[in-house]
Amino acid sequence: QVQLVESGGGLVQPGGSLRLSCQASGLAFSSYALKWFRQSPGKEREWVATITGATGSTTYADSVKGRFAISRDIAENTVYLQMNGLKPEDTAVYYCNARRCSGSLCFGSHYWGQGTQVTVSS
Repeated sequence: QVQLVESGGGLVQPGGSLRLSCQASGLAFSSYALKWFRQSPGKEREWVATITGATGSTTYADSVKGRFAISRDIAENTVYLQMNGLKPEDTAVYYCNARRCSGSLCFGSHYWGQGTQVTVSS
């Protein structure tokens, strides 16, 4: 059974940094794409960043490119989201997502964590 547990959220001033963690269990990192999404009140959940299973390549939404970095520690089964230069519009609940992939083809269930709140405010 796949389980994802996020942590690291909190209150930070504009321009500050936070590092989110997603502890995964029940999956092999090499076979799953790991993603971060976020959702603000009244808005749809939006994709933030992806790290692929086989190669560890990364992609980012334009809104966070150059400020956020996704990474993974395979030995610890943990995915991170380093967030720098935070803006008030980054305020949201951040969710970790996992889905089994083979190359560019992904299939099966989406797995979600419970989310962690990030608030950027002075």
